Amino acid sequence: MKEYKILNTRAPRVDANDKVTGKAKYTDDLAMPGMLYGAILHSPQAHAKIISIDTTAAENLTGVFAVITHKDAHKVSFGVSPARYDEYVLAREKVRYVGDEIAAVAAATPEVARQALDLIQVEFEELDPVFDARQAMAEGAPELHEKYQQNIVQQVHWHFGDVEAVRQKADIIRTDSLTSKMQDAAFMEPQCALANYDDRGYLTMYSSTQAPHYVQRTLAMALRIPLHKVRVVKPAVGGGFGPKASCSSMELITCLLAMKTGKPVKTTFDREQVFLHSRARHQFFHKMTTGVQKDGTLVFLEHECTLDGGAYCSFGIATVYYAGSLLGGPYRLENMKYDGYRVVTNKPACGAQRGHGAVIARALFEVQLDRIAEELNMDPIELRLKNVREAGETTCNELYLSSFGMKEALEAVRDSAAWKQKRKDQPRGKGIGAACGFFVSGAGYPIYNSATYHATVITKLSEVGGGVIVESGAADIGQGSDTMLAMITAEVLGIPLDDVKVISGDSDLAVDLGAYSSRTTLMAGAAAKEAAESVKRQILEVVAAKTGAACDDLDIQDAEIVWSKGDLDIDQIRHDHRLEHRNFSGIPLSGRLTFGEASRMAFLERGSIVGTGKYKPPVLGGSFKGAAVGTSPAFGCSAQVAEVTVDLETGEVTVNKITGAHDCGFAINRTQVEGQMEGSIMMGMGEALMEEIKFDDCGRILNANLAEYKIPTSLDVPPLEAIIIESNEPNGPFGAKEVGEGAIMPTIPAILNAIYDATNVRLDELPATPERIRAALRLKDKGK
Repeated sequence: MKEYKILNTRAPRVDANDKVTGKAKYTDDLAMPGMLYGAILHSPQAHAKIISIDTTAAENLTGVFAVITHKDAHKVSFGVSPARYDEYVLAREKVRYVGDEIAAVAAATPEVARQALDLIQVEFEELDPVFDARQAMAEGAPELHEKYQQNIVQQVHWHFGDVEAVRQKADIIRTDSLTSKMQDAAFMEPQCALANYDDRGYLTMYSSTQAPHYVQRTLAMALRIPLHKVRVVKPAVGGGFGPKASCSSMELITCLLAMKTGKPVKTTFDREQVFLHSRARHQFFHKMTTGVQKDGTLVFLEHECTLDGGAYCSFGIATVYYAGSLLGGPYRLENMKYDGYRVVTNKPACGAQRGHGAVIARALFEVQLDRIAEELNMDPIELRLKNVREAGETTCNELYLSSFGMKEALEAVRDSAAWKQKRKDQPRGKGIGAACGFFVSGAGYPIYNSATYHATVITKLSEVGGGVIVESGAADIGQGSDTMLAMITAEVLGIPLDDVKVISGDSDLAVDLGAYSSRTTLMAGAAAKEAAESVKRQILEVVAAKTGAACDDLDIQDAEIVWSKGDLDIDQIRHDHRLEHRNFSGIPLSGRLTFGEASRMAFLERGSIVGTGKYKPPVLGGSFKGAAVGTSPAFGCSAQVAEVTVDLETGEVTVNKITGAHDCGFAINRTQVEGQMEGSIMMGMGEALMEEIKFDDCGRILNANLAEYKIPTSLDVPPLEAIIIESNEPNGPFGAKEVGEGAIMPTIPAILNAIYDATNVRLDELPATPERIRAALRLKDKGK
C-alpha cells in the first residue's frame, strides 16, 4: 500500500478542541437581538377530526407575538419522497397520532410561549385509531390517509432467479420470524431551529440537521419562497443517526413564525418532543424461508416483511426497499423473493436510522444461518465463508461489488476472537456468536428526481499565501467529515493539516445531499480531492512558468515545491517575497520554494486561486421496478463475534466482548474508522438488549425520556476490538468507502446467536430483555 503523510494516520479531529472544551456552538447556543421563542401545541389524541381551534386567549396574552394554525400556512404538502408527500406544516382537518402538531406560538420568553399553548382551545371528534401495522392492513381498519388504501404506503414485490424452480434442490428448508419494536435514536442534542426572515425576503435558518440541502428545498417549497432566498446552516450537531435527515414540521413552524413576526425565532425540542417527532427506527415484522443444500450452499430465500411506520410516510418508501434489497449481499444467493409492505398507523412517524431499513432483516437472516448451520452440524463461520461473495461479483438484484473484503473480515474476527477454541469450551451460561453485514456507500440517486451533483467542494487558496479554505455543504454531525475533508485536501496539496480550514454545513457554500446512507467520505471526499488537485495544478503551473521547469516534473511535498530534476532557480522569486514581507517572521531565507511562497506567487500572477470539485455516481440500477433503491457506487461489509454471559436465573445478559472487522476500502483516519465501528456496535447492542418505545392503549408513549428508555451507558461498554479491512475501493477517494452505518449490521444477530449458544433458547422478538429470555427459558424447561 502507498505510504501517505496525512491519510491513513490517527490525526486529531479538526474540531476536537472545540468539542472537549465546550467552545463548539450548537443551535440552542445561538441567539439574535430581539429573538422570540417558539412553542408547539401537540395533539393529545391519536386519531381525531379537528372541529375548531380557538387561539383568542393565547393571542391576548402579554408577551405573545404570534399564534399560528394551519390557516396561516400554505396548503402545500411535504415529506421526504415527492411521490408520497403527506404532511402539512400544521395539522389540517385531523390529527393522526399523539404528538401531531396543531398550533404554535412565538413569545418573548419560553415560559410565556408554553403558557400561551395552555390557552389554545381545540375541539376534537375522536376517530377509531389503529396501532398495529398488521391490523391496519385489514379490511375495514380505520383509514389514516385517503390516498393509502388499507393504510399501505408502499408495497414491493421482487422475484430474482426462480425460487420455485430451485426449491426441490434444497435439502433443508426452514422458516423463522423476528419482530422488533419502534426505537429512538437517542442522540444527545434535541432538535433545535433558529430562523430569521429579513426585509429583502431572505430566510436563514440554523438547525440541528443532517441535510441542509434537502431542508432548504423543503422550506422553499412549503413556504413558497424562491429557493435562492433560503439558506440553511448547520452549526455543531450533537448526533443525528438518521432522524435529523429530513425537514421537520418544527423547522417549518419556526420559519413561519419568523416570517409572521418579522423577528428571529428559536424553537427547541424537549426530550419528549424528540420521541414524539421520532422519524427513527420502524417496527419490523419479518418472516424468512431459506433453502440450503447439505454442503451449506444457499439455494433460495423467501422474505416477507411488514413495516409499521407510524402516521406519515417520511423515508418509508426507501425503508421498505432497503429491507429487501440489502439481503442481496454479502452471500451468493441467486434466487430471492421479497414481499414488503410499509404501513401507516396512529403512532409517531418512523424514518431512517443507522443501517436504514436493513438492520432487523439482517438480524433474522444471520440468526437463521446459525440455525441452518446447527441442522447441518456445520461451524456457523464456515457456513458463511462457503457462501460469501468476492469483489467483481454482481448480486441477484444487480448490485455490483467493485471491492469486497467480506472473506477477510470473517477470517479476521474468527482468528482474533479465538472462535474455534471458545466454541468448544464454553460452559452453560456463556456463549459466542457470529454474524455478517452489508451496506451501501451512499445512495445512487438523490431523493428527488434530478441530475444534480451529489457533492460539490470549493477549495480556495488564502490570497496572502500558505493557507487553504475548503467550503463544503457536507454535514459534520459528529462523524468527523470535516476532518476527512481537511485530511484529503492536505494530502493532495502536500501541506500540514493545520494549514487547512474547513467551512461546511451551509447551503450557500456548496451542494451536498447530506449525512445519510454512509455517503460523505466517498462522495464529498471525491469532490474535495478533485478541488484540491485543481488548486495544486494551478500553483504548479505558475511555478513552472516562473522557473522554466516542466509542470509535470514538479510536486508539493512537506509544504515545499519539489523538482524531480534538481534545484529550481528561485533567487528572484524569494527576493521579491522577502521584500513584500519585510519585518515579518517565518520568511524563508534558504532551501526549497515553500508552499507559502508559491501560493502567494500564484495569486499575484492569476488572482484568486480557486479549485472546484464535484461528484455524481455513474448510472446505477437494474432492469426491474425499484432497482434504483439500494444502488450505490460501492458497498461495505462487516463481520462480528460477540461473547456473552447469561444469568440463567434472571435472564440478564452481560456482553463480555465484541470483536468486529469492517471493510472501509481505505481508512482516511484510522481512529475515526475505529470510532465509527465502536459507535455502531454499541448502538446495535442497545437495540439488541434494551431499546424499545412503549405505548399505552391510547397511543401515548410511556417512556419518552432517557431515564426510562434504556440505552447503553459507558458502564455497559464491553471490551471492543475494531479490525480495519482495506480492500481499496476503485470508486472512492484514495480507495475509501463507508463505515458509518454498515458496522451496526452484524451486532444484533451476533449477540442473539451468542445468547442461544449460552442458553439453547431462541427469541423471535426484540429486544432480548431479561424478561423475554427468562420466559423463553421457562418454556424450554417445560419442553416447549
